[in-house]
Amino acid sequence: MSEKQKLEVGDFVLCIVDRIVGTVVFVKIEGDGEGGIVTSEIAPGRIRNLRDYVVPKKKIVCKVLRISGDRIDLSLRRVGQKERKEVLERYQQEKSCESVLRGILGEAADSIIKEVKKKESVYDFCEKVKKDSKELEKIVGLSKAKKIHQILIIHKKKRIIVKKYFQLTSNKPNGLLLIKGILEPIKDLEVKYIAAGNYMVKIESEDPKKADNLIRENLSQIEKQAQKNGLNFSIKEK
Repeated sequence: MSEKQKLEVGDFVLCIVDRIVGTVVFVKIEGDGEGGIVTSEIAPGRIRNLRDYVVPKKKIVCKVLRISGDRIDLSLRRVGQKERKEVLERYQQEKSCESVLRGILGEAADSIIKEVKKKESVYDFCEKVKKDSKELEKIVGLSKAKKIHQILIIHKKKRIIVKKYFQLTSNKPNGLLLIKGILEPIKDLEVKYIAAGNYMVKIESEDPKKADNLIRENLSQIEKQAQKNGLNFSIKEK
């Protein structure tokens, strides 16, 4: 399975600007595939010159909006500073993993990296190797796998905080009890009351994508329960 096939709507991906054709910016998605960004998804407001925002060969972080066959629609303006930082850090970590493999395997590393990328990212592969090096042993042998494993486990992953804001309100006499009943079952995340029906949900994790998915799942559950009980729910973008 290629990286292109594994992409999902809502993912944040590293891209390299390839070319500008009319009002569309075409990019190469890191790993595999090509995507397009229409002018309205480059930046808010009127854009006089696309090259003020994107330059060929430049790395940018985009959000996947739609996937239709071979067509991938992306957005640049919907990427926040936090998402950009997380994607770039993951990219640096992946390059670090590749460097470790090349340092131990030499010329053989390129073909092995190529094979790994057919199934998953080198980053994900190295994370698996940290926990269990048996798969790597089958590829490179016990001695080299042991050396790679020892180097990789020294590399500590940075824990990041992922947070989302939402609003949950009710005009019912027992509204507070209903809200409490919806939020109390949430155990994997920290839910914090801000003010006037506004809440923040957050989690600290080593895997930004997994943390974001967990938050999305919980917010979806909160929304379903809110609708069931006649409460007002909305996600706030910050």
